[in-house]
Amino acid sequence: MHEMALCEGIVEIVEQEARKGAFSKVKTVWLEIGALSHVAPEALRFCFDAVTARTVAEGAALEIITQPGTAWCLNCSQSVEIAERLAPCPSCGSYQLQVTGGEEMRVKELEVE
Repeated sequence: MHEMALCEGIVEIVEQEARKGAFSKVKTVWLEIGALSHVAPEALRFCFDAVTARTVAEGAALEIITQPGTAWCLNCSQSVEIAERLAPCPSCGSYQLQVTGGEEMRVKELEVE
C-alpha cells in the first residue's frame, strides 16, 4: 500500500512547516489529489490516522480536494477533462491524448494552532 509512504511524506512536510512556522498543533490538512494520481482516498485517510500518531498532526482532520484529470487532444487540439488515462477525448472520440494534469498530489493548506 503506497498510501502509507505518501502519508509519511505528508507528515514530513507538516513537521518541517511546524519548525519553520513555530506552531505545535495541526488541526486540518488539505490535500489536492489528481484524479489520475492512483491514490485511493479512503486508504490515504486510514494511513493518515496511523502515521500522524505522536506528531504535531495527531488528531488532525484530513480534507481531500480532488482535481480533475486533464489532457490535450492531438486530434482536435482541445484541452479536455478525462476521468482515466485510457479514456477517449470527450469532444472527438480520439485516443490520442497527452495528459496535462491530474497526476499530482500536494499539501495545499494547513490549519494550525
